[in-house]
Amino acid sequence: MSKSQLLLLFLYLLSSAHLFHPSSADVGTASQYNPPYTPTACFGNDNSQFPSSNLFAAAGEGVWDNGAACGRQYLVRCISAVAPKTCVPDKTIQVRIVDRAQTSASRPAKGGTTIVLSNTAFGTIANPGAAFINIEFQQV
Repeated sequence: MSKSQLLLLFLYLLSSAHLFHPSSADVGTASQYNPPYTPTACFGNDNSQFPSSNLFAAAGEGVWDNGAACGRQYLVRCISAVAPKTCVPDKTIQVRIVDRAQTSASRPAKGGTTIVLSNTAFGTIANPGAAFINIEFQQV
């Protein structure tokens, strides 16, 4: 390879390095559920379980972890959806797990999702009219 070809290769690799940053986040899907939110599988009828921001969620089976998910906090952001412009750009929320999606008092908009967000949480990161979204999430 010539010096100019090596230089071009180096510049290409340098410019694309940002695409391969390490991340400890997972990807999955989210849907939403509406009131009634109690009783929950985690904390029963205790209303103090819900953050004042109303940013909370029910854990899907992959996150539930035999109930160990209760009280965990997750950073969640919408990364894509079927319909364009569904996600709120650059918006990340922190939610608290208060329930198990499979046993929640109110059924999620779409079964089998990773995390089922309260309607407030879902509407903060995505168009509330969407049935489900693709998310990136990370336990904090």
